[in-house]
Amino acid sequence: MPASAVSAPSVETAIPARLDRLPWSRFHWLVVSALGVTWILDGLEVTMVGSLSGAIARAPDMHLTSADVGALGSAYVAGAVLGALFFGWLTDRLGRKRLFTITLLVYLLATIASGLAWNFTSLLAFRFITGTGIGGEYAAINATIQELVPARRRGFTDLVINGSYWIGAALGALGAVAALDPAIVPVAYGWRAAFIIGGLIAFIALLLRRFIPESPRWLMTHGQPAEAERIVADIEARVGAAPPATPLKTIRLRTDIKSWFAIGLRTLFTRYRQRAVLGISLMTAQAFCYNAIFFTYALVLTKFYHVPNGKVGLYILPFALGNFAGPLILGRFFDTIGRRIMITFTYAAAGLLMAITGLLFAHGILSAASQTAAWTIIFFFASAAASSAYLTVSESFPLEIRAIAIALFYAFGTALGGIIGPILFGALIGSGNRANVMDGYLLGSALMLIAALTEAAIGPDSAGKSLEDVAKPLSEIAD
Repeated sequence: MPASAVSAPSVETAIPARLDRLPWSRFHWLVVSALGVTWILDGLEVTMVGSLSGAIARAPDMHLTSADVGALGSAYVAGAVLGALFFGWLTDRLGRKRLFTITLLVYLLATIASGLAWNFTSLLAFRFITGTGIGGEYAAINATIQELVPARRRGFTDLVINGSYWIGAALGALGAVAALDPAIVPVAYGWRAAFIIGGLIAFIALLLRRFIPESPRWLMTHGQPAEAERIVADIEARVGAAPPATPLKTIRLRTDIKSWFAIGLRTLFTRYRQRAVLGISLMTAQAFCYNAIFFTYALVLTKFYHVPNGKVGLYILPFALGNFAGPLILGRFFDTIGRRIMITFTYAAAGLLMAITGLLFAHGILSAASQTAAWTIIFFFASAAASSAYLTVSESFPLEIRAIAIALFYAFGTALGGIIGPILFGALIGSGNRANVMDGYLLGSALMLIAALTEAAIGPDSAGKSLEDVAKPLSEIAD
């Protein structure tokens, strides 16, 4: 090994093995509930904008076109892209706990401000800021969950947490029905109240996060091994873990480098180049399908099937429940059958079914109910696939750059698929031509199938492996 590595200040630690051996406990449920609420909030946001788009468009101070509604979705996603990059960099530099507090505060304040917007421009700005908070959350939260959950449960836990987006979507759909009912809320204020309530839900999560510690893995790779040991000992005491029967695996880490950003980026696109290509492919495909189709589905229902605005939420509800069922039912197989087989299968199944549905839509064979049923089946698989994309980019890169890696692939994929998608679909739907909309569905199908082939060719199988075995820490000193 290099002389500099031999002489560098270092520490030998068993922290990864100690965290991975822990039994599932109330502590892990706290992590899941306090941090996983991010996806519920994101689902709530996206569904509200989609379900309430008709009401917002007709509001006296808004006067939105179909393209304007698409622009609101794109502004939210653009904010998420920039927020992921900026806050993701800070998450690796300043720590997980500090950033998952800051990003939730940004979301909380901006989503309440969205409900108080006075015109289209102000609403556009507040949706952008809301997106920055959610984008930052994705980096900070995915990194934290990966680093606190035992390896044997990492796949299932990550998929279900990411899939909980659709609990938020279901709540958003029901909330939209209530918000659009003049007997409950005056027409002019229903959509505003929905945004404000979303912000209040975030405040509850903020209180729970006070009890989540900093990631010991982040501390041990950023020059604070003593604090990392203290936190792990506290967690072990909280869960009542028995002493190990045999010595645990240890690793030796440098402790003299606080920022690995520049070194990490070079490593990302040299040593981990294949995984980078895979991450971009998986994230782009799922971002296009979700953001393009879901942001504009309310417009499809109202324009092509003449569903009243007040009933749109009832069609989105089963769609949302099917999306959550996918990760919940299929998630355990990502830990047992393995990552590569399951990711390939879910992406391919979603892509093929999407192409068939697009063709049926173009020929006018589907009704509003049957189209919703078709999307429910498609996104049963697509939801598990999308969640597995976050799982892949969260566990495939070194600890020191985990958050910025998540942010980079989320940002790149979402910028390509999430910003362009809603604008493209808004324009295709605005044309009133079913064949044009079908072309959009076929594009989404092609992206999902390409992602499936990429995973089959180069996807790593990380099931049950310690994060440090999947990708060695940059600070690790080899024996």
